[in-house]
Amino acid sequence: MPRAAQRKDHPLSMRLPDADLAIIDRAAQMRGRSRTEFMRDAAVRAAEEAIMDTNLLRVSPEAFDAFVAMLDAPAKPVPALTELLRRPAPWEATAER
Repeated sequence: MPRAAQRKDHPLSMRLPDADLAIIDRAAQMRGRSRTEFMRDAAVRAAEEAIMDTNLLRVSPEAFDAFVAMLDAPAKPVPALTELLRRPAPWEATAER
C-alpha cells in the first residue's frame, strides 16, 4: 500500500484590522505577490533579523585585537569610490546641460 504524502505546510491564522489588511494587500499587489507570499516573506525576514540581532558573535582575543586594530588604522583611499564621489549627481549633470 503506498504511503500518503506528508503535508509540509502549516496553516497560520491571525486577526487583522481592516486598515492593516488594506495596506498589506496594497503592498503585495505592488510587488506582484499574493497576500500569503507577501506575509510569509515579511514574517521570515523579520524573524531572521530578530535572530541576527540577538546572536552573539564570539571571537578569540587575538581575532578581536586584529579587528580593533583594523578599525583604528587610518583609512586608505579607494580610487573607484573617490572617482564616483567626484562625479556630479545625475540631477546636477542634467541641470548644467
